[in-house]
Amino acid sequence: MSLLESATKGWGGGILVGIGAALVAPIVLPAAGATVRPLAKGLIWGFLAAAEKVRELAAETREQVNDLVAEVRSEQGDGNAAASGLRRSRQLGI
Repeated sequence: MSLLESATKGWGGGILVGIGAALVAPIVLPAAGATVRPLAKGLIWGFLAAAEKVRELAAETREQVNDLVAEVRSEQGDGNAAASGLRRSRQLGI
């Protein structure tokens, strides 16, 4: 027994707490689960709502960037036409 005592020297309190937790857990965890479940559901609902909002903002940002790119490309095309002496009105047949 002295070998076991020397191997677990200073662990006595920790072992007792572990055994106590193992005995009490089946009683406490179902009650805690009933309390924690609505909280977890609320957190998940909030996360999904935030993710949807981020998705919407990303789509709006993508659309604005695409509009800017199209506008710049259009202006580049107008600049190239002016440099070569062509006017937009001639291209349109006016």
